[in-house]
Amino acid sequence: MALVEARDLTVTFQTGDGPVAAVKGVSFDIEAGECLGIVGESGSGKSQTMMAAMGLLARNGRASGSFRFDGRDLLSLPASEAGRIRGADVSMIFQDPLTALTPHLTVGQQLGEVLAHHKGLKGSEARQISLDWLDRVRISDAARRFAQYPHELSGGMRQRVMIAMAMLCSPRLLIADEPTTALDVTVQAEILDLMAGLQRETGTAIALITHDMGVVARMCDRIQVMRHGQYVEQGSATEIFAAPREAYTRQLIDAMPRIDRIRTDAARDPARADGGGADIRGAQILDVKDVKVHFPIKLQQGLFGRKVDLKAVDGVSFDLRAGETLGIVGESGCGKSTLARAVLQLIPPTDGSVAWLGRDLTAMDAKALKDSRRDLQIVFQDPLASLDPRMTIAQSIAEPLKTFQPQLTRSERRAKVLAMMDRVGLPATMQNRYPHELSGGQNQRVGIARAMINTPKLIVCDEAVSALDVSIQAQVLDLLRELQAEFGMAMLFISHDLAVVREISHRILVLYLGRVVEFADRDRIYETPLHPYTRALISAVPIPDPGLERARTRLRLPGELPSPLTPGAQLRFLPSRRGDAGYLPRLSEVAPGHFVAEHDSLETILAQ
Repeated sequence: MALVEARDLTVTFQTGDGPVAAVKGVSFDIEAGECLGIVGESGSGKSQTMMAAMGLLARNGRASGSFRFDGRDLLSLPASEAGRIRGADVSMIFQDPLTALTPHLTVGQQLGEVLAHHKGLKGSEARQISLDWLDRVRISDAARRFAQYPHELSGGMRQRVMIAMAMLCSPRLLIADEPTTALDVTVQAEILDLMAGLQRETGTAIALITHDMGVVARMCDRIQVMRHGQYVEQGSATEIFAAPREAYTRQLIDAMPRIDRIRTDAARDPARADGGGADIRGAQILDVKDVKVHFPIKLQQGLFGRKVDLKAVDGVSFDLRAGETLGIVGESGCGKSTLARAVLQLIPPTDGSVAWLGRDLTAMDAKALKDSRRDLQIVFQDPLASLDPRMTIAQSIAEPLKTFQPQLTRSERRAKVLAMMDRVGLPATMQNRYPHELSGGQNQRVGIARAMINTPKLIVCDEAVSALDVSIQAQVLDLLRELQAEFGMAMLFISHDLAVVREISHRILVLYLGRVVEFADRDRIYETPLHPYTRALISAVPIPDPGLERARTRLRLPGELPSPLTPGAQLRFLPSRRGDAGYLPRLSEVAPGHFVAEHDSLETILAQ
């Protein structure tokens, strides 16, 4: 008998428009020690299948059929009895950590609550187990994070806390709903290794819900492909990837960017956007020189403490031409978003200059800077935080038109808004909805439409496609390229997904703790990376091919990503100079257009 046996599972929601069937009679098994991948686009019913099993459906939702765990039907058990199983033997990593964590409890209190309820552990024993798990999910300075609240952590940090919470009781069934979406590739690799270790050591079964086919290729034994509430294809991971029977499955696989190769068709390859390989980029429009962004931080040391500078960005230089996309990559905390905001003057740089079309943005007065905003736009990482909850999506998209094109009539504005909604894949029927009525991916598309409505000359995409399904992601990337080709628009493309960055970028800038460690054209960076940090990032990206992915050897760097405040943090890759206080690795041009920061040999670094 399988550990999990679901039969004819149906989930229906009662709405003002009548009943909506989210899951339509699915059946599946999961053996102990097996990882089942459940893949499909948003709205296909993946998450609702498992939310029904966990008893977490919305009030208007009803589940029927059966979900047997170790022979017991969780759907028909009394609430008290099912509650003892859920959270201990069966646990879940949720897709959105901010809504899944309790805002008024510290991280330590929430971890301790799980151990007290399911294991009867309290005090120092519970604290030590919790700290051990925070360390295992690569949360630096775990003791300090233990006393913090969810809002004090980054999105990736909150995701890791939730993963630690789900694993505290060593569950027999772990349901992972997009568990690595908000994580850097290196942390994602560590988390997947943790889940695989739990699976191997304790026989834990894993139900992995994801749209990342690379993660599926790395982790899953079998795959269920879901569409419109039904399974349309199932089989082993090897079979599904090698010879998918359904066109929908093939679409999901083909839409996934790959780190090991670039698609060669002219519509997708930025280096060959004219179909022939000629360089179509125009004149230089942006010149960033030695930009620094330092934040004063007060450290509680002694009676009065002391102030030190957190060097979020510490001397970054690059240029950008019309029609060019510069990819900016690195782990959380390396300064990617801070650099972008400093370029747009959303954060005042501590030092350095940003020249836009020959004019220094840092020296402009408020009026001149506001006039430049039409050509300088950004798509933020968190769409819900950047959209006004009181405005419909049509109003949000139209707002920049009112500011920069006040001569337009109401009907002209509406026509432009509807045309842009159509281009980013939002149907006109959604124009009067509010952000809370849309999915995360749909809100991300609203943010993209809002940024592009005035056809800017520079757009900063800060994790702009991280919340999207692979098929929608491919559509948005194509849209960005089309607009770039049509208007000569330049882009700064920030992402932790190096496969996406490879597909859309002309050049790549690799940041580590606020400084550039490697900078070159796209193909050189990915085919012959020279800096150990770049090599580690690339080796951590999963390839959507089970045979290739499971045969790869990942480069694991010793230690954790240090805090910028840690003495000698910048010398992680130059340990031979660690005794030289204040020394910074030099950036040298090792080949035309290829810059690499000074570093020791990989053997020396790995031996630390």
